[in-house]
Amino acid sequence: MDEKEKKIIEGAAHIFMKLGIKSVNMDDIARNLGVSKKTLYRFVRDKEELVRRAIDMHCDREDFAMNSICAKGLNAIDESFEMMLFILELLKNIHPSIMFDMQKYHPGIWRDMMEGRNKQIFKGIHSNLEKGVAEGLYRSELDPDIVASIYISMVNRIMKGDLNSNISKTLPEIYLEIFRYHTRGIASEKGLSYLQEKVKQEQKRIDLSSTI
Repeated sequence: MDEKEKKIIEGAAHIFMKLGIKSVNMDDIARNLGVSKKTLYRFVRDKEELVRRAIDMHCDREDFAMNSICAKGLNAIDESFEMMLFILELLKNIHPSIMFDMQKYHPGIWRDMMEGRNKQIFKGIHSNLEKGVAEGLYRSELDPDIVASIYISMVNRIMKGDLNSNISKTLPEIYLEIFRYHTRGIASEKGLSYLQEKVKQEQKRIDLSSTI
């Protein structure tokens, strides 16, 4: 992929995340990127291909960021906290309609994205759970396979819009509550004590409206 192509795909991903998918057409995208439609069609056949490539690039960047967090060598709670902060920022910058748009207008892309996300999330959560148990920060009797699967189910409900339609909360608010629920459910007494101190420190960095 040459530099111009990369900028176009990156730019399209940014537009979709900011404005949604259904609400913009190829004319809008070309205009926002400052290129002609002819240039746009040099790199993609149609909007469907552009959406797929933009979503793939967005997911690749998410994976890179998550892997970078895991590579820091943090303890399990610090690692989970860093991931939570990263995901909160992502959710703050995602247009509320994008998940609905993908499910309704690009079901193949949605299906492939969810399959890839679920594999990555399971792998990351499972690894974090094993680390936390070994460090004594998580309950020794928890089953990583079951807990990771439950976590994925909760996250999927956010992405599908199931939770959002029932309560008047934003995506970041819902995700933060899931993080609280998940972390308190898996933490040992040692882990809970560490988490409480962690929250006190992190409140300077992020507005946590209530104690985790």
